Amino acid sequence: MSNLLYRLGRFSARRPWAVIGSWLVVSVLVIGASSSFGQQLEDSFQAPGVDSQKATELLSAAGSDQAGLTAQILVTPRDAHATFFASPDARAALAKVQAGVTALPNVLRTSDPAGALASGREAAVRSRAVSADGRVALVRIHYPVLEELDKGDLENLKTFGAQADDGSPLRLEMGGDLFFAFEEPESGTGELVGLLAAVIVLFLAFGSLIAVGLPIGIALFGLALGISSMSLITYLVEIPSWAPQLGVMVGLGVGIDYALFLVTRHREHLARGMAVEESVGRAVATAGQVVVFAGGTVVIAILGLAVAGVPVVTAAGVAIAVIVLIMVVASITLLPAFLGLAGHWINRLGPRRSPARDGAAAGSNWRRWGEHVSKHARAYTIGVTVLLLAITAPVLALRMGNPDEGSLPETRTERRAYDLAAAAFGPGTNGPLVVAVDISKDPSVVEPLRRAVNEDEGIDAVAPADVNAEAGVATLVAFPTTGPQADATRDTLKRLRANVLPPVLAQSPARAHVGGQTANFADVSDRVKDRLPLFIAAVVLLSFLLLVLVFRSIVVPLKAALMNLLSIGAAYGVLVMVFQWGWGAGLIGLESTVPIISFIPMFMFAILFGLSMDYEVFLLSRVREEYLRTGDTTTSVINGIAGTARVITSAALIMISVFLGFVLSDDPVTKMFGLGLATAIFIDATIVRLVLVPAAMTLLGDANWWMPRWLDRVLPSIGIDGHAGVPAPEMPADPFPEADREPAEPPRVVAVGSGG
Repeated sequence: MSNLLYRLGRFSARRPWAVIGSWLVVSVLVIGASSSFGQQLEDSFQAPGVDSQKATELLSAAGSDQAGLTAQILVTPRDAHATFFASPDARAALAKVQAGVTALPNVLRTSDPAGALASGREAAVRSRAVSADGRVALVRIHYPVLEELDKGDLENLKTFGAQADDGSPLRLEMGGDLFFAFEEPESGTGELVGLLAAVIVLFLAFGSLIAVGLPIGIALFGLALGISSMSLITYLVEIPSWAPQLGVMVGLGVGIDYALFLVTRHREHLARGMAVEESVGRAVATAGQVVVFAGGTVVIAILGLAVAGVPVVTAAGVAIAVIVLIMVVASITLLPAFLGLAGHWINRLGPRRSPARDGAAAGSNWRRWGEHVSKHARAYTIGVTVLLLAITAPVLALRMGNPDEGSLPETRTERRAYDLAAAAFGPGTNGPLVVAVDISKDPSVVEPLRRAVNEDEGIDAVAPADVNAEAGVATLVAFPTTGPQADATRDTLKRLRANVLPPVLAQSPARAHVGGQTANFADVSDRVKDRLPLFIAAVVLLSFLLLVLVFRSIVVPLKAALMNLLSIGAAYGVLVMVFQWGWGAGLIGLESTVPIISFIPMFMFAILFGLSMDYEVFLLSRVREEYLRTGDTTTSVINGIAGTARVITSAALIMISVFLGFVLSDDPVTKMFGLGLATAIFIDATIVRLVLVPAAMTLLGDANWWMPRWLDRVLPSIGIDGHAGVPAPEMPADPFPEADREPAEPPRVVAVGSGG
């Protein structure tokens, strides 16, 4: 592979316009096709085979309105003393709202609070359409199934709500499933903050505007291409609407990092006197090979999300994997082309300074740190391990679920509608359970089922049964006493399925399934939780085998796997402390505690395990090179830290900055991803890579490189250093003009050793 990458890098640097032109043609085709033929991204949060999905399928087959999405409009008089019971103006305005929303496209039907009020106060309250104090009315809107809708339906509802609210005696707030399916989280601020921080880190590292601009430009170009391709990928798999934002988060981090490593190695080669074309080729053969290895690991790990058995998780994984793959290919083809065009200007357009002296000083500082850790290896190993285990401990209280609209900021209409509904009708109104009953062979079970469900301690009320005798399906809508994300609601759901419904149906051929969004989220969470151990085991095993091939050792890969688990476990622990326990929640703008979103631990593990391989390979490849040269483990560890710590910390700072920028989002899911990824990268690149790894390797000594002879003979050899098969470097007689000599010295960020 080294020789292939070397020739690819030289070709890109020698024929830059051909490479750049090819990328532009591909980009125009993809972006043009996306604009003309791309499909709408949508959220179909389903898991085949779970009980809630069976309920949806039963209702869909019967053509029931309950099979589709719902939205709700909460209305309350602006006059603090008015009620719907006593105010004719409020009732008239309510009827107008109800008629207007019924006329919207794709609305199947709505609830009828105005009609309930006409039947009298008691009838209105009993119908759960008007609150007991008469201050709040609820208009529940029924839509078709997700596949028959698009974002335009949400826009129609929001436009209607704004118009109806303007000048009305009623205040309108809206929420529901339709918002979850099509409302995309706001973006922009987080990405800009992350980019600005990355620019600052790169400028401090390189001191050259061109060297800063290339990694940023490659990352943004790759993102534009990757995000545009998602609407085309939907022809193969249904990409969820939140995948682009997660793709931006991951793509910015890996894109800038991969380019950083290549530019760093290129500048190092220029400082040694290589010609531009030769320098680029060798940078791609060394750093580029590690980028391919690390990026491939990320892609494989993310595609492993398919074991979750949840199509939306698999589809999001595919979308992110495509973005990472684009970043890898752009790093080893497009970036070398720009490096070839830039020539020695890569070191200009910045403050005049001596990067060689800065790099030497930094290397000396990190060498002293390595010596310090090696002298106190036992204390650091024990202390850091205990610290990480303590941070990981809250994982034992991990509660998976999905935040409801009550976790959104109060500036959002969904949150205000949620609060109005909970206060007026009880928290269960925001998450009803829909019991779908197949009565084709026994219609007599409907009323016994309704009574049994209504008598459960976790159920506040059950609406009158909706019986479709022709289709052979009955629907019961039950309102829990607790909110959608409460543990008690999940207990109620389990009790209905295990203890309430089976006795009633024991002697009947009828069958019942509990669905609705709340049940669906609970089922998906359980599916992910059940599959998570298998997924973790598969990813760990894969990384172990890859590292065995790379480093010809059993101990090093085993240690790496355990330490990666510690850093990711600590990130999980921080999520529990912040999002479930509320520690420091106000610092990130979180207004209420929420459960950990069911698919986030799996996504985080896939992404982080792949990213941590970058730092693992960068550090250990230099350590192994030094060990093969000196035969002394302690010396090789110290030299490895001195040679790689600067680039690892710079790369980690970029990742952390990008990820923390997304914590500024209003959406708790985006906050959770941003904080979790930033925490894990911080722990991995500092506490683990620069303290625990060198301390543990010092203690293990020569045992680090133990490998059975029989296994060493049968395993193929992978030369990760990038020198195998590459010809001796071509050195020009006078590689630099006099003015270029100082900037062409080794860059401020010390390049990685044999790992690139």
